[in-house]
Amino acid sequence: MKPQLARFEALGPPGIEALEAICAAAGEAGLLVIADGKRGDVPVTAGAYGRALVGATDTPWGPAPGLGADAFTVNPLLGRDSLEPLVSAAERESAGLFALVRTSNPGAADLLDLDCGGAPVHERIAAIVDGFAPRLRGSSGLSGAGAVVGATEPRFLTRLRELMPSSVFLLPGVGAQGGEPGSLGPAFAAGPASALVTASRSVVGAADPAAAAAELRALVWAASGA
Repeated sequence: MKPQLARFEALGPPGIEALEAICAAAGEAGLLVIADGKRGDVPVTAGAYGRALVGATDTPWGPAPGLGADAFTVNPLLGRDSLEPLVSAAERESAGLFALVRTSNPGAADLLDLDCGGAPVHERIAAIVDGFAPRLRGSSGLSGAGAVVGATEPRFLTRLRELMPSSVFLLPGVGAQGGEPGSLGPAFAAGPASALVTASRSVVGAADPAAAAAELRALVWAASGA
């Protein structure tokens, strides 16, 4: 489950209560929770974000638990030192994170595709993510230092998989944004568990959401080669 934090935060305290309840219910159902907040800040504040999402904060009255997510999305554009506290939080709590590498929105090209000394910015970010990968690598060989890579631009998948061979890819943009499941094969080069395809509006807004989800699952499994 990937709750979009802004949708809950926009509702104030009742929204936060609903978010906590939904995450708890997901955990009881055996689902993993990816907190989609795309956090990013200078190191001291990034550390607080990490504790808020997957850890706890010490207080004079005892630890104050955070959201308790299994993974979270992060904005890496402040650089490597801004990611370090977030990676440390994930490492400490046996969690994962997904850094924005090449996003699904059309405006991503404004910055993420710019040349940066012979390679686009998104490839420079990919190299940073891969540098953190060993710290969050599991027994399967895949790493919890993951990458958000938009399904709307599959032309980048092969190169990004080369640059991040062990990272799990989070692939938004299927459905309402126009991404096609059948074009996502290169993201699964490290095996069927190496990518997560997300869809929200195209499933929730379908006449039969369960059938829409089942159809998408079948297309994704076929693309993964599983």
